[in-house]
Amino acid sequence: MFCGIVAGEVPAFRVVDEPGGVAFLDTRPVFKGHLLVVPPPHLVTLADLPTEALPGYFGLVRRLAVAVEAGLGAGGTFVAMNNKVSQSVPHLHTHVVPRTKGDGLRGFFWPRTRYRDDAEAANHADRIRAALPGCAGAPRRG
Repeated sequence: MFCGIVAGEVPAFRVVDEPGGVAFLDTRPVFKGHLLVVPPPHLVTLADLPTEALPGYFGLVRRLAVAVEAGLGAGGTFVAMNNKVSQSVPHLHTHVVPRTKGDGLRGFFWPRTRYRDDAEAANHADRIRAALPGCAGAPRRG
């Protein structure tokens, strides 16, 4: 469906169409003004987005977050992306949702948890750091 919107074959309330991405209103918004931003080529996950496309795509997401606040008088925005799990449309997309104080949206949409202790937290940080390409290491907390 998103490829059809990008190609102009599927109607959408487009906000912008430029080399970095296409943004349009979500037809089932969390709040009115909720945008979806997609890269023009069909890509399924964030890992599929070429490194050279990052500045254009995320630069557009950033500009839209600012525009949603200014254009709609929003107090802020919620910017989010599902990547594989809970990705309802198999095309990379970023949500830019207008927020206002007291809008009823509370934090994240899923239950929160805690680390058992600092050692467990450090272990998770270490495992992620070890899997990060090109990471020489980062200072540990604590």
